[in-house]
Amino acid sequence: MFLVSGPDLVVETCKAGLCGTFPALNQRTSEGFEDWLKEIQDRLGDDDAPYGVNLIVHKSNPRVQADLELCVKHKVPLIITSLGAVSDLVDAVHSYGGLVFHDVIQRRHAEKAVEAGVDGVIAVAAGAGGHAGTYSPFALVSEIRDFFDGAVILSGSMSHGSHVLAAEAMGADFGYLGSHFIATTESMASDGQKDMMIKSAAKDITYTDKVTGVGANFMTESLNAASMEHAPGEMSLNEEAKAWKTIWSAGHGVGAIRDVRPTKAICEQLIAEYDAAKAKICG
Repeated sequence: MFLVSGPDLVVETCKAGLCGTFPALNQRTSEGFEDWLKEIQDRLGDDDAPYGVNLIVHKSNPRVQADLELCVKHKVPLIITSLGAVSDLVDAVHSYGGLVFHDVIQRRHAEKAVEAGVDGVIAVAAGAGGHAGTYSPFALVSEIRDFFDGAVILSGSMSHGSHVLAAEAMGADFGYLGSHFIATTESMASDGQKDMMIKSAAKDITYTDKVTGVGANFMTESLNAASMEHAPGEMSLNEEAKAWKTIWSAGHGVGAIRDVRPTKAICEQLIAEYDAAKAKICG
């Protein structure tokens, strides 16, 4: 999660048995990014879940090559790519045994990612926080499964362990959660952002491409506060990092957030909910 996920959130998630990830650009320099990689690796043990790094593979990101080289150097277990699937990057990660999952919002993006050799496709369906698509998860997963038998990870409004089981039932292999972890004690989000998360519900989310140029879901109250002259959906902000500091993203599942909690407690609850749902349905 941009400007939200850092070493504390990643480590606590992995120690609780789930895979924690963070964007490389959450550290403002490649040198700082490497410091985070070292810290995370020092704090995680052999029995903890693997961690991952999100790389923005786009010409607008001048750091992508330097950050990729650091990921290879430190053998980051999982690389999540966004806004571009590149076979050279996939080959570099595969050289040390790492995995590459790629964010997609439609079938054509998934096809290009599979052509590039990725190990998994993250289906970012309607209702996901951040940059998201508009397709139903049923349609998106089904279309990807038409041609891809690798790992499919479903994203979009997940906030309960039973949602992960439902994702598996429709053909995905994993669930992908973000918003639920913004209001945690380990999150780098501001107190104001966490408070807004707690107060918000699905009706309080606006989907617009006017903030970053790419369609994304934001909390409407933060959109309103950022512009005194324009209604949500008509804003033009040039600096994405600056925009995301005051315009806060969340998915439709935000209504499930009731308070600020430790990451470990949320992970344990998700796992317990998943196990209970599976026992109920499968016997």
